[in-house]
Amino acid sequence: MNKGENKRVPYTTSNINKCMCSECPVQADSQCAMDKLRKSKQEAGKLPAGQAPNPEDVPGIYCSIGKARCQDLNFDRQCICSSCEVWKEYGLKDVDPNNHFCQHGSAA
Repeated sequence: MNKGENKRVPYTTSNINKCMCSECPVQADSQCAMDKLRKSKQEAGKLPAGQAPNPEDVPGIYCSIGKARCQDLNFDRQCICSSCEVWKEYGLKDVDPNNHFCQHGSAA
């Protein structure tokens, strides 16, 4: 992808599986995010192959779905976006905001 191209990140099971948001220090102490992670893991096995879960139930891939619905995230902590395969694959270093998609919204 060239700089200036649309950086829209598709909301797919593949991208959800690559996403590192659930490991991010910003979410580390969020009870809301941990509850969503636990629920999404339980529900994942019940979905038809290839079907992504409801975005409201996933504590991550904010570069695709937008701001986090959880209100207990700690935005003073350093995010780990640059270590994420989704971030690398879609060239999100050139996107503004290039960090804290959970606070600022999707990359599109």
